[in-house]
Amino acid sequence: MLNANRFKMAALPLGLLAVALVMPSCSQEYKKLSDPAKQVAAIIRQNGCLECHSSTAKMPFYGKLPIIGPVVRADMQEGTHYLDLTAMLDALDNGKPVSVVDLAKIENTALTGSMPPAKFSSVHWGTSLSRDEKAVIIAWAKDTRKKFFTTPTVAPEFENEPLQPLMASLQTDSAKVALGEALYNDTRLSGDSTISCAHCHDLNMGGVDRQQYSDGIKGQFGGVNAPTVYNSALNFLQFWDGRAADLKEQAAGPPLNPVEMGSKSFDEISAKLAADKEFSKKFLAVYPEGFNQSTITEAIAEYEKTLLTPSRFDKYLMGDKNALSAEELEGYKLFKANKCATCHTGVNIGGQSFEYMGIKKSYFDYRGTGLTDGDKGRYSVTKNEQDLHKFKTPTLRNVMITPPYMHDGTVKSVEDAIRMMHQFEIGNNISDPDVTKIIAFLKTLTGEYNGKLLQ
Repeated sequence: MLNANRFKMAALPLGLLAVALVMPSCSQEYKKLSDPAKQVAAIIRQNGCLECHSSTAKMPFYGKLPIIGPVVRADMQEGTHYLDLTAMLDALDNGKPVSVVDLAKIENTALTGSMPPAKFSSVHWGTSLSRDEKAVIIAWAKDTRKKFFTTPTVAPEFENEPLQPLMASLQTDSAKVALGEALYNDTRLSGDSTISCAHCHDLNMGGVDRQQYSDGIKGQFGGVNAPTVYNSALNFLQFWDGRAADLKEQAAGPPLNPVEMGSKSFDEISAKLAADKEFSKKFLAVYPEGFNQSTITEAIAEYEKTLLTPSRFDKYLMGDKNALSAEELEGYKLFKANKCATCHTGVNIGGQSFEYMGIKKSYFDYRGTGLTDGDKGRYSVTKNEQDLHKFKTPTLRNVMITPPYMHDGTVKSVEDAIRMMHQFEIGNNISDPDVTKIIAFLKTLTGEYNGKLLQ
């Protein structure tokens, strides 16, 4: 239902229309349910959304026919690439929160009236979101966002915005933060004592190194672009492929990666740190158990929780009407109108889902350099074919100062990134004036750290 290119009706033989599936007309069934979440689940099921937006969907009989079959299969694949509703329906059925991204995508569908497309409804008669069904979805989305996804700092008038302002801070232990800051900048975490965490995630360069691939010990290079460490505590998982559940687990990876920091073990790291009597004294005062993987990575993670960068856009969402110019506000409207806010959503303006790279056309064919291990994305973790080429959506906070872009670091400018996202993910070309306005908005996402605007 949510795939705008569901069927190419011109390719359907007239005779096929005579035997087209007719979905049962159940548009009133959801009204028998009192729980809004279960109402939304019923609306999704009754309108055939799962026909194209579930990895477990069965191929319809006409998907095996010549001419139309390849079109149907391609459209079903595209629909699942955009949104697989399986997890969302499980959450709705069992009283669990849905993801902020799924919420944004479903809400956008109801607000724009884009689904189901006429091509789908003309084959599956009886499937069409009514005005009442749209109202149910929109009201549920608003209530769900207020309950689970608004931040305490948001102004009442902006509670239902898909983007939310930063919270004032995250809860941390100041003593652990101090240790973590020292460890973040300590080259002894690397095998040859030449590289620290800050080497690839330089706080003076937007929390990145501004290289396509970061250089590790012995002049080696990694296979993906280094994401920013700023606001990384707000990501739902860490790394492009989500292999780390949180910052503590993430901090354990690079030190032992032979291409990055190249230490043999945390025992080796601990021994080097323990030889520093002054630092050991400070560390043992906080961690009596001493140096080990858990204590070292916990301290680093605690420090990284403090790397929040409030911006002018946050001031606007907190109620300062003068924080943004007319052009910047127009750019924000375009950002939402072009569906950017369905993936780059929430308080971190991204970092909450895995998205398929190249929904409308093949990004990797366009790139033309052959596939690498870094291009596998989430598949590297799950080994599920549905996750191939899916990557964690990056935060757009400070995006203007964190080039290059994409998981492979091949896109040099924000302008190119905007155009490519429209072409490969949305399937249209964006005008030069609109690009300029969106960039004006993105500039408002550059934040401050320790009271100074990041450069």
